[in-house]
Amino acid sequence: MPPNEISPLLAGAQPNIRYDDHITDQALQVNGNGATQDALSRNSSGGALEQDPDVPTISGVNIAAVVPAMAIGIFLASMDNTVVVASYGRIGTEMNELNRTSWLSTAYLLTTTSFQPLYGKLSDIYGRKACLLLAYSVFGLGCFFCGISRNLNDLIAARAFAGIGGGGMTTVASILMSDIVSIRKRGTWQGILNIIFALGAAVGGPLGGWLSDTIGWRWAFIGQAPLTLIAFLTVTFALHLPQDPVKYTGVITGRKVASVKTKLLRVDFPGAFTLVLAIFSFLLSLDLSINSIGFSMSSLITLSIFLSSVLLFVSFYHIENSYSAEPFCPPELVKRREILSPCIANFFCFGSAMVVLFHIPLFSQAVLGSSAAAAGQRLLPMIAGSMLGSLGGGIYMQKTGKYYWLTFCAYLGLLLGAVVIYICVLLTGTGPSQLIINMCMLVGMVIFNVGLGIGVTSTLIALISNVTSAEQAVVTAISYLFRSLGSVLSLSIAAGLVQTVLRSCLLEKLGGDDVLDIVRRVRRDLDYIGELKPDQVVVVRMCYQDGITDAMLFVVVLGFLCWVSSWGIREVKVKK
Repeated sequence: MPPNEISPLLAGAQPNIRYDDHITDQALQVNGNGATQDALSRNSSGGALEQDPDVPTISGVNIAAVVPAMAIGIFLASMDNTVVVASYGRIGTEMNELNRTSWLSTAYLLTTTSFQPLYGKLSDIYGRKACLLLAYSVFGLGCFFCGISRNLNDLIAARAFAGIGGGGMTTVASILMSDIVSIRKRGTWQGILNIIFALGAAVGGPLGGWLSDTIGWRWAFIGQAPLTLIAFLTVTFALHLPQDPVKYTGVITGRKVASVKTKLLRVDFPGAFTLVLAIFSFLLSLDLSINSIGFSMSSLITLSIFLSSVLLFVSFYHIENSYSAEPFCPPELVKRREILSPCIANFFCFGSAMVVLFHIPLFSQAVLGSSAAAAGQRLLPMIAGSMLGSLGGGIYMQKTGKYYWLTFCAYLGLLLGAVVIYICVLLTGTGPSQLIINMCMLVGMVIFNVGLGIGVTSTLIALISNVTSAEQAVVTAISYLFRSLGSVLSLSIAAGLVQTVLRSCLLEKLGGDDVLDIVRRVRRDLDYIGELKPDQVVVVRMCYQDGITDAMLFVVVLGFLCWVSSWGIREVKVKK
């Protein structure tokens, strides 16, 4: 008879088993006599528990059957990102709010940031499959709502709703891979998932641009809804996981299983919602200081909102440190060097990647005058580099069991790629042939993303190699939290930087009585640039270039901080 929640306990006497706050079902095995056996072994240095690198947490799962079920969701989550990046120029132009379109990505990342860690805890309680199905459902509905949005505010709200599901689609898949694949092989399989992610991004950019130029950007969102339904059905019928031998209940005695209410009380909803409010308040204060006429950081309203965000961040730390019984971001775990270093590296790494991903299409359209489809195609070198780095890094780690110097070199490559991209944006239109500049930028983007692809894989291995199998779900979720935080904060700062430089440059270099109207319309509508006089077009494109150049310099700074953060990663060689 297949195991269920209580059959292992009925094989012998039923002891009282007290679970540690962060130990999942798989961390304990109950033998035939009712005794518990630690599924982990102590390493030679003593103290820390580590998982056998050649033994997965959950055995007996057909990986070849599981991966396709997860792959569709990963593909869609990735495709959605680049669809938005390639089409936001057209969306902002149609809705006459181009200067606010960064919120399309920011809103999505905002909810993703807060709900990704919750999926780690919820999947421990309700199971990986149930959480994956929930994520698909929410994401599909969110995409449909995006397609029928009447204005930018509706679209931003729909993007935020979709982000709740999008966060789970990637997080739960990563946690599930940690369950069913040994640490030794994790890098290779993570590389395969990253390739699927990269393929989705490769399709999304050109597809989003082409749809925006032809039948309309709305279909870029509506079309994802039926694909998400296919993913939902695939997981429902193709993803078969063994039932957990013991439910995650806190205290289990014989047949006693905790109620739904008891389980939900173990989830850190206060921490998640406080984090959402803190980030939203910070982003709103930034938006008001940049885009709203009559407001600045010194104004009372904007300053009050900013101070509120500071208080909310402090409250979040207090909740995680003192209030929550089971925080989704446990301070005692995050403070460990072997956890904090790769997480901080992820913060800066994904922050730099999101800024590049968002602003290269804008550079193509606003500075070079390309179409949305051509702007989407500019992302292809990034995707190719990411695929190459992910798979190559995974294979290297499987063969050598090492990741420290690999990560060090990967993020050094990311930094060098960022420098090349910055120089190419800076030199555009100043002398060298644009063809040469484009080729150099292509090389820089490939180098940047090879480093990104390797680093994403190696830092995840660095994390799960330094924790117990019981902590893997929580640590994986924390990693995604730092990735999303880096993305949303860096993108917002960079977008604000571009808009500030653009506005001041236009006001300085454009003349005439209608200068304020031109500045307002240029920041809201890319098509309006074509209606200006030739000399005004030159000024506008130059000002956009200045703003994006500063954003790329910001990427260089983020890349440097990412590289420095990688120095603190602790290597635990995964034995052969």
